[in-house]
Amino acid sequence: MKNFFKQIFSFILPVTVLIVIPLWIEDKIMIRNIPALIFGLILICAGLLTMAASIGLFIRKGKGTLAPWSPTRYLVIEGPYKYVRNPMIIGVLIVLTGEAIAILSLKIAIWALAFFIINNLYFILYEEPDLAKKFGKEYLDYKSNVKRWIPRSKPYQTARRAD
Repeated sequence: MKNFFKQIFSFILPVTVLIVIPLWIEDKIMIRNIPALIFGLILICAGLLTMAASIGLFIRKGKGTLAPWSPTRYLVIEGPYKYVRNPMIIGVLIVLTGEAIAILSLKIAIWALAFFIINNLYFILYEEPDLAKKFGKEYLDYKSNVKRWIPRSKPYQTARRAD
């Protein structure tokens, strides 16, 4: 039960980033263009699927949450993580881009860019050095073969232990 509450509490981050802040910065949400709305909704669905796959792996394989205050205990190098190091954040960026396009919002587009910059700095300055300390050679090999933001064309293969 304790783990269940940890997981629920960790969803404060995506709810804040994807719902609370966009509603706060965009004073009026209006549908201005149906094709933009449809394309935006497609992006939102794609981003949510990417996020769901990533979060599910963090819970099942990593034995942790998506929140930095309750991180995974095991390095996750499966599913979308075989292609890119930060698929969860890429999913968030896709959702934010979809929101910006759906309602033609420059404010949400700027928020998406700010979110990307903040996360890029966080990964470079804190998370990546921390993962190197925590997981050592396994993470360093992964990091040298899988890019932070640009997906590989072929999945990363490792001689990692079976879980």
